[in-house]
Amino acid sequence: MNKKGHVMNAVLLSIGIGYILEPAGTETTFVRILEVGLPITLGALFPDVDTEFGKHRKTLHNLPVLGLFVAFPHFFGGNLQFVWIGILTHYVLDVMGSKRGIALFYPYPKEFGLPIGVAVKSEHSDLMTVLITGFELVVVAAIVFYTPWDTLRLGDSIQQGIQAIGV
Repeated sequence: MNKKGHVMNAVLLSIGIGYILEPAGTETTFVRILEVGLPITLGALFPDVDTEFGKHRKTLHNLPVLGLFVAFPHFFGGNLQFVWIGILTHYVLDVMGSKRGIALFYPYPKEFGLPIGVAVKSEHSDLMTVLITGFELVVVAAIVFYTPWDTLRLGDSIQQGIQAIGV
């Protein structure tokens, strides 16, 4: 996907997550959208920094980079707890939505993708982005509404992230 697709995905995902977490459509819903929207959008743009250095879809498009952003708030605090969601959804969009895929286990060079993707400059790339965003929102809703959070023992950073978003 291109930058437009990643931004569109992040914005639509942020709106959807805001409504999943605060479905009333009140001021609280819009505050929630802003709280998750900025870090998710920043995270969605971050992997493409590797177009300026390194190897695109390899250097910053891999699981170790995602792991660093998941772990960062646990070790350093701060409000980067949602950036990893943007990075993860960037990866999902590149794996599912584009023909090329990404090198998830870089420096191992093999790129992983699904055969359903379209070319980055395809006239169908916006539709593919919307469809994948819908899939991501279904997954988020299933996690939020059907995971027995009270019975799971989760790491502190995940628990803090869940508490911060009000689940």
